[in-house]
Amino acid sequence: MITIREYARKNNVSYEAIRKQIKRYENELKEHIIKQNRTQFLDEVAVEILDRHRGESPIVIVNQDTSSKLQLLEEENKNLLVKVAAQADKISQLSEELKNKTDTSIYKVVGVGTTGSARKLIGTLLGANTIKNEITAHAIGTTSIYKDVHTIFEIGGQDSKIILLDNGIVSDYAMNTLCAAGTGSFLSSQAKRLGIPIEEFGKIALTSKNPTKIAARCTVFAESDLVHKSQIGHKKEDIIAGLCYAIVNNYLNNVGKGKKIKPPIVFQGGVSKNIGVVKAFEDITKCDVTVDENSHLMGALGVAILSKKGKESEFSFDIEDIVYETKGIECRGCSNNCEIIKVIKDKQVIDAWGNRCPKGELVHK
Repeated sequence: MITIREYARKNNVSYEAIRKQIKRYENELKEHIIKQNRTQFLDEVAVEILDRHRGESPIVIVNQDTSSKLQLLEEENKNLLVKVAAQADKISQLSEELKNKTDTSIYKVVGVGTTGSARKLIGTLLGANTIKNEITAHAIGTTSIYKDVHTIFEIGGQDSKIILLDNGIVSDYAMNTLCAAGTGSFLSSQAKRLGIPIEEFGKIALTSKNPTKIAARCTVFAESDLVHKSQIGHKKEDIIAGLCYAIVNNYLNNVGKGKKIKPPIVFQGGVSKNIGVVKAFEDITKCDVTVDENSHLMGALGVAILSKKGKESEFSFDIEDIVYETKGIECRGCSNNCEIIKVIKDKQVIDAWGNRCPKGELVHK
């Protein structure tokens, strides 16, 4: 026998195409697909049936839209489906690694939690018993270690957020997903431009005696200003320190605007590992900023705690084989006209992204 994913790889076709074909010919195949735990296997007859039908009528997995404007998303849908499939393969590989490192004769996994921007999709793949938003996950994870925390700064690779707590309860929060100038990707791109390994960025920033002022309202202004400052002779360490201060000013003036920031402050997310940014936060806020050694994993810790409190569920390290498709739509809730991508399973939306305001959430359903 062979798994569906192995069959797809062997024949150099997409996993989704094979799943679609199985659904089309399910009456012929239903007696020849064997399910063990959560993994489906094809017997020899099933392989023969699929081989025959694949030659007769190959399947293209693209959800067609009749709207002329949305037809422009067709190619993006194709590319996106490939990317989603690739992520599913990565999750499968990670699950296999965890399986090899876990002695299942001693340990039993009774719950799985997911958080982050793709939490619903990954949660479906893993059969998670808990799927929570990042605000809740980060708050729970942080307060499990720092009981008295009042302010949480979080800057990741693609977005940033601020969470305010009173007595361990979230009282206010804000997120920024629009401007890359306040995220880790901004620092990474500037480090590459300067020819500096991002791992050395913070150390170099601390050697600066006179940080350069960098315009950081957006990436375009920042990059232009960085080039200009380099051309007129500013030292590299001063420019790097200036970028650290720029990302902090951008964060506080956008995500932190109007928020009552007070200690204790905990800084987390991948950017918290940059000691130059940590120093900039302390200099500007005039407060001590705590960075935990596992600051980049606080969201994972939080959702793990919530999963432990949830209902126990049977978990298999074999990733569930699911059939899904993508669909691009245009949200007309406001003037942004955001292009929203939906991931659909059994006619139900299991995940969606692309909205730049809360109105876009309505079309996710």
